[in-house]
Order: sequence, then C-alpha cells, then structure tokens
Amino acid sequence: MPRQRVTGTTRKGAIVHRPPLLVAIVGGSGAGKSWVADQLKDRLGSLAARLSLDDFYRDRSHLPFARRAQINYDHPRAIDWVAAERVLRDCLSGRVARVPRYNFARHARVRANRILRPKPVILVDGLWWLRRPSLRRLFALRIFLDCNRRLRLSRRMARDQCVRGRNKGSIHRQFRETVEPMNRRFVEPQARLAHIRLRSPVSDLQVSQLAERITKLLLAAEVPSANAQRVHLSQIR
Repeated sequence: MPRQRVTGTTRKGAIVHRPPLLVAIVGGSGAGKSWVADQLKDRLGSLAARLSLDDFYRDRSHLPFARRAQINYDHPRAIDWVAAERVLRDCLSGRVARVPRYNFARHARVRANRILRPKPVILVDGLWWLRRPSLRRLFALRIFLDCNRRLRLSRRMARDQCVRGRNKGSIHRQFRETVEPMNRRFVEPQARLAHIRLRSPVSDLQVSQLAERITKLLLAAEVPSANAQRVHLSQIR
C-alpha cells in the first residue's frame, strides 16, 4: 500500500511529520474498552483513527458451524497475530492498511477488508495487546481498564444479545467456562504493563484527561519508555 505522510500541528501552528502515536486500551471483556476508545475519538476528532483486536480473529469459515461454535475464542491463540502486527507496523510506517473484518455470529471473516488510513493517533482496543513484547513496545501509551466481574457480565450480556445474536444461556455458559478463566489467566496480568490503570466505569473527566495527555504526547513527540512512571487509579479521578 502507498505510504502517506502523517502530519500534526504544534501550538505555534508549525506542521510536523512523525510516526503515528499508537494508544492501547486493554481490559477484560465488558470492561468498557470500546466506549473509552470511542469517547477519545470524539474528543480528538480528525486527529485519531480506531482499530480493534476484534477485527483479527482467525477465519473459521472452512469449518462446519457446529465446530466453530466449540472453539475457545477467549484464548489469545484465537487471534491472527501476524495480521495484527502487520497492520500496526503499516500504521507506524504511515502506510494505508487493509484491516480484516469479522462476523461474530458466523465465526468467520467478511470477504471485504476495511481500509485504515494513517492518522496522527491510532486508538487500539482489545483484550491482549500488551502480552507480546514485540507488539507492546509499539504503543506510545498503554491504558488498562480494571472492571469487576458483575459489571463485565452485564455489559457482555447486553452486547452479545443485541449485536452478536446470542441467547442468555449461551452467554452465561461461555462467561463461566471460558471468558472468566481466560480473563484471570491472560488479561489481568497485563495490568502491570500499562502506563495508566483506570477503574471502570470511566468518567467523562477521566476521558478528557486521557485526551489531554494524548494531545501532549502528540505535540511533544514524547513516548513513555517501558520504565516510565505508571499512573494508577488514585492519580486520575
């Protein structure tokens, strides 16, 4: 895909050219990742684009549907990590990226890809972005959302019935048998790898403070290192 120059402006109005700022928003299923990413996108406007790990589930269209329904989609191996890393690196290189699309009702990819054009900020949400060092180091800012089990289940119940065509029984069973055990094993350990930890539900004020911090990073071209001081719940209210 062709390379495009990503531009931004400083406070003095000078145009600057730099790699896009990748922001990871990580947490358990139903923690509020998509909501936070959408709210940040609204505040950052045309400076930001959105990307989700949900786009990168492996295509299972070659399997009978009954077999697809038995797969543990709450394990990181359900993700096509090669494609995910390729898209992130395309973004960082200023290239237009082709992002796969996934149909959760069918457990299969949609044939047509989505075109993602580079923006100064790419907001990237998902369950497991911080697990792999090769991906973790690509993010300028890493945010982790802590959320209790009851709230995550209620949110997942509402989403999966409305958007993914599931019934209450199957949602409860999946949450109990795979979602929560995999959350403890693979999602929660990432909290210590984040620059910022927030308790969900996240307030409008916290979102505004996050947007301000991202803007400052963008203007200053300041990227927190792996050893940067981390901000915890008590420091962002």
